[in-house]
Amino acid sequence: MKNSKRILRALRIDAAVLSLCFLLMPAIAFAAEEAAPELPSMYATFWALVPPVVAIVLALITKEVYSSLFVGILVGGLFVSDFSFEGTITHIFNNGFAAVLSDSYNVGILIFLVVLGAMVSLMNRAGGSAAFGHFAKEKIKSRAGAQLATVALGVLIFIDDYFNCLTVGSVMKPVTDEHKISRAKLAYLIDATAAPVCIIAPISSWAAAVSGFVEGEDGFSIFIRAIPYNYYALLTIVMMIAIILLNINYGPMRTHEANALKGDLFTSGKAAASNEKIPVNSKGKVIDLVIPIITLIVCCVIGMIYTGGFFEGEGFVAAFSNSDASVGLALGSICAMLITIIIYLIRRVLSFKECMECLPDGFKAMVPAILILTFAWTLKAMTDSLGAAKFVAAAMEQSAGALMNFLPAIIFLVGCFLAFSTGTSWGTFGILIPIVVAVFANSNPQLMIISISACMAGAVCGDHCSPISDTTIMASAGAQCDHVNHVSTQLPYALTAAAVSFLTYLVAGFAQNPWVPLPVGILLLLLCLILIKNFGNTKEE
Repeated sequence: MKNSKRILRALRIDAAVLSLCFLLMPAIAFAAEEAAPELPSMYATFWALVPPVVAIVLALITKEVYSSLFVGILVGGLFVSDFSFEGTITHIFNNGFAAVLSDSYNVGILIFLVVLGAMVSLMNRAGGSAAFGHFAKEKIKSRAGAQLATVALGVLIFIDDYFNCLTVGSVMKPVTDEHKISRAKLAYLIDATAAPVCIIAPISSWAAAVSGFVEGEDGFSIFIRAIPYNYYALLTIVMMIAIILLNINYGPMRTHEANALKGDLFTSGKAAASNEKIPVNSKGKVIDLVIPIITLIVCCVIGMIYTGGFFEGEGFVAAFSNSDASVGLALGSICAMLITIIIYLIRRVLSFKECMECLPDGFKAMVPAILILTFAWTLKAMTDSLGAAKFVAAAMEQSAGALMNFLPAIIFLVGCFLAFSTGTSWGTFGILIPIVVAVFANSNPQLMIISISACMAGAVCGDHCSPISDTTIMASAGAQCDHVNHVSTQLPYALTAAAVSFLTYLVAGFAQNPWVPLPVGILLLLLCLILIKNFGNTKEE
């Protein structure tokens, strides 16, 4: 009797479970459909690259970056939703602005920006920037000397490109202003020593990123071997020194430099927000700038190796390679700001109330950079939703088999276009480097090294040319230069280095050694600059 009751109870349970499953089947199917939404009709096609191109072209034509970026985002949203009004609005908000502003990495960068803006405001108000400007004016006697000092400082700060842009800008603005160097020229020097230096520095956040993309190989060893082939980075550094020593300015930069000699550092008819009259301590000293900057560097390095596990037993290089730059820079900058405030209070250069007043001032100075970064990140989210990466990867794989010796030069051009369109160097590494490794790892390891360098060089070049690149935006913020002015004045210089780099990669594809192509590239670059100087009528008055 008991057994029959148990059997009956079991049958009832089984029937209930089956009924429940039957009732839930439509809901499960609906959830599966939601989890795997249909891809847009333009997914992984050439149209995926149209939104950023629209934004970039509009920015260069209208000289207005905010509306141009928003139009690019709108075009991307329309493409993703297949021109549905509701789908466009919801995708732009949910998968665009809300997603990028809730991303922990992006938030860390924004915190770093705001804190560094506050530190710059503190140093200005304490009189440290003004004192350093007067000191440098006595030590640096020429415009060329001021520009070379900017390049030298940029080369020394090779840890991270964001940190490089904002720190070099903060330190060198008083010096370049004293020597009547345009903010556009300062922004170019900052930008040209940020990513190019980081991409050839073994201990940097960029080296860690590149090493991580080389799957199945010794990434760090490959990065070291690729340095002599990174022609765009190396030639850009050579080019900066050459144009400074030979006094060459061409393109829109020539107008900016001519106006700077007459006293207009901005060539836009208006100064940046940071140049508004604020109270400055006349008793400030050089140490009121030097100590906060050194503190910032030390704290940011400690913050980065902390996130990489240095204090848990990892070696310094390993900790740096595994670091989270966003968290490390945010932690380091906050600690540096607190130490700076304490030092200023002890030295009585600023009162506590004055220190607190600098916090919103610094935030306000960084608002343009924050807005542009937010729009640029959202635009990248649109291109990601459209499968731009898959489109480029497929195109590269189809063409990889033919013209092997020309492939480094082709990869360089593809990297330039992809980074220019998406505004991201690291994203370009992630797309192209695995393809290169798959093509060359077992057939021609030397050509693999050259092609990986071409990926990195093309990514940095496209990053330089693109108005939506975060590094370009940071350089504008560091120099307090109008962003469109920075992009338009930098473009001819970046294209010159890019053209020579392309020819150098053609030579490298056949020579396949580091000693022949680089001297050829340097000679071509110098010849090009001398021709521009002699036949382009570019001498400054």
